[in-house]
Amino acid sequence: MKTSETAKLFRTRDNFLLLTHKNPDGDTLGSAAALCSALRRAGKTAFLFPNAEMTEKYRPFAEPYHAREGFEPSFTVAVDIAAEGLLPPGFFGKVDFCIDHHPSNTHYTPKSLIAPSKASCGEIVLQLIKALNGDVSEEEANLLYVAVSTDCGCFVYANTKADTLRAAAELLDLGADNQTLNIKLFRKISRARMKIEGMILSGMEFYRDGKISLATITQEMLCEAGASEEDLDDISGLAGKAEGAILSVTVREQPGGESRISLRSSPEVDCSAICAVFGGGGHAMAAGCTIQSPPEKAKRMLLDVIDEVWR
Repeated sequence: MKTSETAKLFRTRDNFLLLTHKNPDGDTLGSAAALCSALRRAGKTAFLFPNAEMTEKYRPFAEPYHAREGFEPSFTVAVDIAAEGLLPPGFFGKVDFCIDHHPSNTHYTPKSLIAPSKASCGEIVLQLIKALNGDVSEEEANLLYVAVSTDCGCFVYANTKADTLRAAAELLDLGADNQTLNIKLFRKISRARMKIEGMILSGMEFYRDGKISLATITQEMLCEAGASEEDLDDISGLAGKAEGAILSVTVREQPGGESRISLRSSPEVDCSAICAVFGGGGHAMAAGCTIQSPPEKAKRMLLDVIDEVWR
């Protein structure tokens, strides 16, 4: 559907429940919270499904919109969720609509608003809010700045486009406090994060004469560093800093023993195609998946697939 058609549909619905994806980042949370605020301004009852995997970093932005106990939705919207397998833990209902920017979206909902050309879901929601209400509140501008800025690494990732910067500039004009948000989101890290980064960098592996950089994070490393999930936000960008690396791989051991994989690349490598082999997906230059094996085995499996996809 187009943005205007989505706004028209949303005006006919009420009792919205907005969903964010597994291991939620700033884009899914900021976009969903901003849309929730806009729906309320439009006279609708709207809430966010409380995502148990949300970190403390993003809690102040999303928690004020969490659904009250016993809320029964009539219309459920997935925000920045590319596939059913990425729905938040604890949610088991049907999903009526999807707003997303991932090219790998599986079109799992009856209707959707998908714009793969956008660097973030926040850019889509910005246009939707304007179509829905005619304006954007200062609160929504801040939430959307969280969405847009985090999904492009404060405008340094390769997915940053002219439209991304124009959206950010518009959000600043609408009242977004980029100075405060940039410090909170990008300039400060915990001591545990500093320690775990040192451990990751000292254990880096390189393949194909340095064209592939691979970082591994085990549960033992997290324990030694005193780090938690809160300290790993955007950690997948670390391996890509290696000079000469075209494809960077981050393998994170999960408490259950499986491995969460994050890939980042230059344009010549399709990360989404690699992750799709394991049931994951994302963007051409940034994608992820989960391999049901411990890190050492997962690395071997992944490198074999990389050899097949990127010859």
